[in-house]
Amino acid sequence: MTLFSSSNTTVYTTDHGKMCSRCNQAIDLCICKKNSTPKTEGIIKIMRETQGRKGKVVTKIIGICLDDLELQEFAKTCKKRYATGGSIHDGIIELQGDQREKLKQDLEKKGWKFRIC
Repeated sequence: MTLFSSSNTTVYTTDHGKMCSRCNQAIDLCICKKNSTPKTEGIIKIMRETQGRKGKVVTKIIGICLDDLELQEFAKTCKKRYATGGSIHDGIIELQGDQREKLKQDLEKKGWKFRIC
């Protein structure tokens, strides 16, 4: 028995169980975790941006040396801690609102090098 989503990729099969949505392999054989490597090493950049957002402020965090799962977990804790929404695009965390000062305090506690741009 095989179920299909609207994009015709296998979601579940009795042969392998649950399937990974990224690599389309069984969860036990998933290669996504192995391919996740830190993108950059160095100074984290914290930026405030309003361009293309109809005047609304977004805080961007660029250059964090974490793999995809750790990056998602870090973004999730930031969103909960600052009570705001956000997302991850191409390894860049975007948080709604101006969260630079709060991020500064948290990154100092972790001992990470950063720069506010």
